[in-house]
Amino acid sequence: MDTIFAVSSGRPPAAIAVVRVSGAAASAAGLALAGALPTPRRASMRALRAVDGVLLDHALLLWFPGPATATGEDLLELHLHGGRAVVDAVEQSLGALPGLRAAEPGEFTRRALTNGRIDLAQAQGLADLLEAETEDQRRAAISAADGVLSRSVHGWLDTLSGIAAQVEATLDFSDEDDVATPDLSSLDTATRAWIAEVAALLDQPSVERLREGARIVLAGPPNAGKSSLFNALLDREAAIVTPIAGTTRDLIEATVVRGGQVYTLVDTAGLADYTDDPVERIGIDRAHRATLSADLILWLDDQPPPDRPALALHARADVPGRETVSADRQPVSIAHPASVAALWEAIAAKVGTIYIAPGAMILARSQRDAIETALTALRLDGFADDLLIRAEGLRRASHALAQLLGTNATEAMLDALFGRFCIGK
Repeated sequence: MDTIFAVSSGRPPAAIAVVRVSGAAASAAGLALAGALPTPRRASMRALRAVDGVLLDHALLLWFPGPATATGEDLLELHLHGGRAVVDAVEQSLGALPGLRAAEPGEFTRRALTNGRIDLAQAQGLADLLEAETEDQRRAAISAADGVLSRSVHGWLDTLSGIAAQVEATLDFSDEDDVATPDLSSLDTATRAWIAEVAALLDQPSVERLREGARIVLAGPPNAGKSSLFNALLDREAAIVTPIAGTTRDLIEATVVRGGQVYTLVDTAGLADYTDDPVERIGIDRAHRATLSADLILWLDDQPPPDRPALALHARADVPGRETVSADRQPVSIAHPASVAALWEAIAAKVGTIYIAPGAMILARSQRDAIETALTALRLDGFADDLLIRAEGLRRASHALAQLLGTNATEAMLDALFGRFCIGK
């Protein structure tokens, strides 16, 4: 396998640039550039030189012999001065060495996964951590990267393996005197407890939900000022605004962070009762569907809002003739920034916050799907009188959970079977 290198501290210019080298040729690369490797896990100053002896930089070197490293391989870190020319020169020198090449995106993490330094759930957490924009997102991602979900999944697999081991033992060794027939009621109790624990996790918001935040849909008739208000809420021009009715034909989405909370704003086509324009008809249908998925509808119409969570607005409050505002309407005008700020306060009060408790496990959609598959398998077959069917349900549930870690569920079940029962003869 090739030895790979890449800047791991963000692209220059910067005060310091950290270049990582991972693989079997990492030590040879250190010797070629620095002449000697430092004591493992101790930073040492070295003069880095190209193959022709030209000085590249004075840098700190850190040497981490594998397998107890971030990638599970020999790992070299070069802490350089962070100018572009310095980094480019060092990377060119590394690329000229035999067996070395530039890393592909995510390849260091992939090697960590392949070499067992992290599991799939932790890798997902690291990816989410890199994309975190709010404190809730950061806390959720750091929990996943730190193995909170992984430890729970291992515990769930251990429980299922223990139940499965008793079922398998009965099926395979029921004629042996030293293997007791399990009490099915006790297995049912254990299975119900497992289902309740795991099902509770699905009540937490997903990673995608944290990333998108509350979904705020602007809806109302054509030319009600939706796109203008959309732009004002974003404080930038994201939607085209003209005096022509029906300018917006499709959904326009944009994400904004306010007060540490994420909001996804959705501008929609005007809701008209009739149109002979087929494109406008599609836009109206999509607008109706968008209101169904909204956490909050900003209703820009003088008619009553839909029977869903909505904030009725008195839009274009600065227009002559619209000075009178009823008590059940929130006045807003893009000409008055204070009214837009007040609208944001009203939005926050309506939708609240998507709160994440410290240390809580937050799942990506694929992870939720795997857990739901496991739950479905046990709900369908985990209480069957036929132990073969019950064993198959346990196997399917374990297989679905093992996918979260990138491990083999069969091996986990065999370990439990032969490690917990003295049935080997």
